[in-house]
Parts: sequence; C-alpha cells; structure tokens
Amino acid sequence: MSIHFVVHEEGDSVGVVVVEGVKAGNTLTGWIMEDDKTIEITALDDVPLGHKLAIRDLSQNDTVIKYGVDIGRTIAPIHTGGYLHVHNVKTKRW
Repeated sequence: MSIHFVVHEEGDSVGVVVVEGVKAGNTLTGWIMEDDKTIEITALDDVPLGHKLAIRDLSQNDTVIKYGVDIGRTIAPIHTGGYLHVHNVKTKRW
C-alpha cells in the first residue's frame, strides 16, 4: 500500500502530501503517525508535494491544526480532500 499523505496526530485537521502527482479525483491513503493507522480520502483538488490536504470538513474561521499545533484559520469553507494554502488559510497574527 502506498502512503500519499501523513498526519501526525489524530486531532489534526490536515495531512501533508508526500508524493508527486496528486490530482483531483484520486483516492489517497494517509497514515496517522500517532496511532499508526491509515485513512482514505478522495482529493478534491490537485495538491503539490509538501502541501496540505484537509482530512475533515472545515468551516470558515475554523482553526487549522497540523502537528498538533494551531497554524492558522480558514477564510473559506474547505471540504475533506480540499487543498489548503494561502488562498484559503491565513495566519491569526494579522
């Protein structure tokens, strides 16, 4: 089984893509490191290597958790399998 994205903790809301060529419609396997278990989701968008993918639905202004840490807030709803980047996630500092 190939792993397409990794999630550090069960409470994270995103995974990090670890393969090239993730395209919308692909079924992806993710590894949750904390629990050593896998999950499957369908990519809604193309996601570049090293970028974030939602592993659960996020509403506007939700906190984004990666590595168990608050990394910002959503500025638009993001569905499971959606691409997270500067177009839909912002820091809470400004």
